[in-house]
Amino acid sequence: MRMLEVESLNVRYGVVRAVLDADLHVEDGELVVVVGANGAGKSSLLRAIAGLNKHRGRITFRERDISGARAEQRVRRGLSLVPEGRHIFGRMTVLENLQVASWGAPGSFASESGRVFEMFPRLLERRHQTAATLSGGEQQMLALSRALIRRPRLLMLDEPSMGLAPKVVAQMFEIIKEINEAGTSVLLIEQNARMALSIANRGYLMETATLSGGGDARAMLEDERLHEAYFGRNSDAAGGD
Repeated sequence: MRMLEVESLNVRYGVVRAVLDADLHVEDGELVVVVGANGAGKSSLLRAIAGLNKHRGRITFRERDISGARAEQRVRRGLSLVPEGRHIFGRMTVLENLQVASWGAPGSFASESGRVFEMFPRLLERRHQTAATLSGGEQQMLALSRALIRRPRLLMLDEPSMGLAPKVVAQMFEIIKEINEAGTSVLLIEQNARMALSIANRGYLMETATLSGGGDARAMLEDERLHEAYFGRNSDAAGGD
């Protein structure tokens, strides 16, 4: 089954076109990555799919048209977004953050929180600690956990490596790969093109609001044109934890 299909998606901010006639799809069980420089429109694309940006075009999720659905309706149908910048509640504890995220979700909080703590044992150790006191890597784990506690069918991640030390970035990508291998479809937006494509099934390139590609991720890694134009400038993660 095709998990997600985006057709002729357009996003505007006034006279500025952030996304121009974008076509994209994610098959059930796939890990698909969209790479591109800052300002290319990647976050606008994800926010539109999540229902957080006004958009024109057609979005089909699990064979149902959700183009006019509100953001909370898309979440209930199994679509979760981990936004750039994490947006956790810093004054709340890890447990409280998870409780807020789980409101209205099927299953008991005890069982679902236990499941994510198995994935992130470090968060279990810090479950009574306020989120603002966690390291950058731990905060990203918490942001992932808040999305996963609802058992999404499609997990969308916006720049999960941003601001993390290279060692933590490698751990984060391994976690994303494991989430996908456990059965969750993933749509990943990422500047770290080399590492993102190394774990993906397929990849797209976004440049100045325009989306292209959609082919095999390994082939994109070996494309000399993309190496010259993009990978050489963005092959390593930046920032610190």
